[in-house]
Amino acid sequence: MSATLLLANADAGSADDEAVELARAALAEAGDCERVTTTTPEELDAALDGVDRRRVVVAGGDGSLHLVVTHLHRRGELDDVDLALVPLGTGNDLARALGIPLDPVAAARLALTGEPRPLDLVLDDAGGVTVNAVHLGIGAEAAQRSARLKPVLGPLAYPLGAVAAGFRSTGTPLRVEVDGRVVADERVLMVGIANGPGIGGGTPLHPHAEADDGLLDVMVSTATGPFARVGFGAALKAGEHLRSPHVRSARGREVAVTGGPVEVNSDGELGDECVDRRTWTVQPGAWRLVRR
Repeated sequence: MSATLLLANADAGSADDEAVELARAALAEAGDCERVTTTTPEELDAALDGVDRRRVVVAGGDGSLHLVVTHLHRRGELDDVDLALVPLGTGNDLARALGIPLDPVAAARLALTGEPRPLDLVLDDAGGVTVNAVHLGIGAEAAQRSARLKPVLGPLAYPLGAVAAGFRSTGTPLRVEVDGRVVADERVLMVGIANGPGIGGGTPLHPHAEADDGLLDVMVSTATGPFARVGFGAALKAGEHLRSPHVRSARGREVAVTGGPVEVNSDGELGDECVDRRTWTVQPGAWRLVRR
């Protein structure tokens, strides 16, 4: 028998609440399952205080998983907990990349029977944590615009937000360095720092990225002209953007971005302010997630 702690978000709608209950029932078939619904950081910390060697199952998307991993990392307990995911977010990009079922019952059963496997973690010099991907510039602007549409349009909000941002953005002067090597030092439309390959519900930010290879895959777009922006958007959606003459890619363990200020999006979560300097480093195998 397996004991689990199922963490859910109090802001979930009725459809998500039904899916969480389906997952809870599936988990309860194998052993004790406590469902805890949290609203505040304090409530999440209180729930994590009671883990007691149980497997923690997160019901939500990349943002929900990001929040739990962030709390465990700050508590110094990330090595002590095996995590699993029931994907109930809008995009579920990390789940898609790792083969975690999008059906809540199937995901709950995998949470019980699958093996926790190590994944890399991305840390920034402001204390932030990323499990899937960071993007700066037009991608973050698009996410900000789509956030208002997500409750109504779901995954369709991402492309609509991208179109709206693409009409207005002309890029930002940025210097991007990977392991000390300058990748770009000019006006940049978008920077993508990929641990997992996709963002926005299946858009391939960096199709070759793997979340357990100990490296970050970096994409920089300098497609700042009006026609170049349209071409980049179409190529990004099709996963063909790395072939563009306006796109540069690199791999490494540390990424430094200076210039701006520029908006930043980490795991679908927008930062509180634009930044003019930030560094990200990869911490190989820093946490464990149940997957195929």
